Amino acid sequence: MQKNHEHFMGVCLDLARKSIAEGNRPIGSVITRDGEIVGEGRNQSNTAIDPTAHAEVAAIRDAAQRLGTRDLSGCTLYSGIECCPMCLGTILEAKITVLVLGGRHAGIGRKDRGRYNVERMLELTSGKLELVTGVRAQECEKLWLDWNASQPK
Repeated sequence: MQKNHEHFMGVCLDLARKSIAEGNRPIGSVITRDGEIVGEGRNQSNTAIDPTAHAEVAAIRDAAQRLGTRDLSGCTLYSGIECCPMCLGTILEAKITVLVLGGRHAGIGRKDRGRYNVERMLELTSGKLELVTGVRAQECEKLWLDWNASQPK
């Protein structure tokens, strides 16, 4: 299963690079069921002029449309960077079973979320979700850090 995690995180990295090329934050996300991609998304907040156009939400919308249901039980969502509270809430609402993360907010030094992390939010909400962390984390965090360093200050 770990090999699949690494493969699908590679797809997230490719989507993140596409997001950067389009002028957005470097985050890509895919959703799988039974080892097949059923949804994908990338951050488009800047180009869509939409603060909710996050990679995870886009992937959930794509999967729900493709599968014809808003219940994504049995699905795994992959995200290159730890998801924000809005995205985690959407993941829980969609009943996604497994969340696989690459980079973490702590790993990229992101401070604009305060003390938030996925584990705290799951504890706060009694959310049910299997969490897998650290998949290709160095690559995911490096992509974010390189992108962030290139942004006007």
